[in-house]
Amino acid sequence: MKIETKYFGAIEINEEQVIQFKQGLPGFKDYKEFVLLPLEEAPIYKVLQSTKEEGLAFILVNPYVFFHDYAFDIDEQSKKELDLKLAEDVELYSVMTLKDPFNQSTINLQAPIIINQQNRDAKQLILNQSDYHTKHSITSKEEAGESHAHSK
Repeated sequence: MKIETKYFGAIEINEEQVIQFKQGLPGFKDYKEFVLLPLEEAPIYKVLQSTKEEGLAFILVNPYVFFHDYAFDIDEQSKKELDLKLAEDVELYSVMTLKDPFNQSTINLQAPIIINQQNRDAKQLILNQSDYHTKHSITSKEEAGESHAHSK
């Protein structure tokens, strides 16, 4: 099937590539079908492109690229919704906000995207852990735009 994309123009994709967000994405509930496209010039990044709306695309990255100690539990309801049975079936991404210069870019650690590689079902989880924010700086552990000391 042919789709229009934000970054790559018109491209041909296979139906098997389509990822289903049965509940849509927060803020974009009406868009349920997306495809992951590689960024050729920067292979660690992917574009999550809507198959229906060419302007709806997000830059994704595996959060462990920047945060090696990133950890959270997938709740039982989400495991059921995605039919997740094995940890190896989980494909994990975080949404990035790219800035110029690049070192001011941010990553959303509070709402990871989970994809079941077996059935291509996906969901954006909203974590309630206070350590994670929607705009983490990729160059520090502090929340982007703020520099404050954590009291213990």
